[in-house]
Amino acid sequence: MKKFTRRLLAGAAIAMFPIVALALDEPFRNTITGEPLDMTLAPKVDTPAVKEFLETGRNPYNEVKECLPRGEYLFLSSCSGCHGHLAEGKVGPGLNDNYWTYPKNKTDKGMFETVYGGAQGMMGPHSDKSINELLLIMAWIRHLYTGPANTAKWLSKEQKANFTPYVQPPGGEHGGTAEEAKAAPNDKCGPMPE
Repeated sequence: MKKFTRRLLAGAAIAMFPIVALALDEPFRNTITGEPLDMTLAPKVDTPAVKEFLETGRNPYNEVKECLPRGEYLFLSSCSGCHGHLAEGKVGPGLNDNYWTYPKNKTDKGMFETVYGGAQGMMGPHSDKSINELLLIMAWIRHLYTGPANTAKWLSKEQKANFTPYVQPPGGEHGGTAEEAKAAPNDKCGPMPE
């Protein structure tokens, strides 16, 4: 019986390899319905970061210091009303710790699917923003992370080694101004939204 069980488990593991390999080629899907997302709804802004993200599912803006002010500005103007200025949560859930309402949000692809396609409750789809803007917002959310580095699946090994959890600056001061966002280099961060 033990041999049979081992062989059955081994066969199941081998059968799973093609499914795992195909997971990277999966289309972007709505978090709630599972339907493929219509990526043509977002305003068209082609940047190298968008192209890389659509190919890999990884956000190239994560921890790119020059782009964080633009992500912060976009987050404060679009997301902080529900998720708090530091993504600590208000009406919407907190986004700066290692608990995710939707476990898929541990990955950049999963978070994008939730933000772009919408979530349960009051959060509708954000396909009104360009994919580049959403990537900048996601990078800012990831920057605010206060959890342990080993649970930050979006960080590379090098980024995890240099990671320190976000701490609010003394006095509670933070940026997010339009001037700081405009100062971010367009060649690295894409165009400033109008």
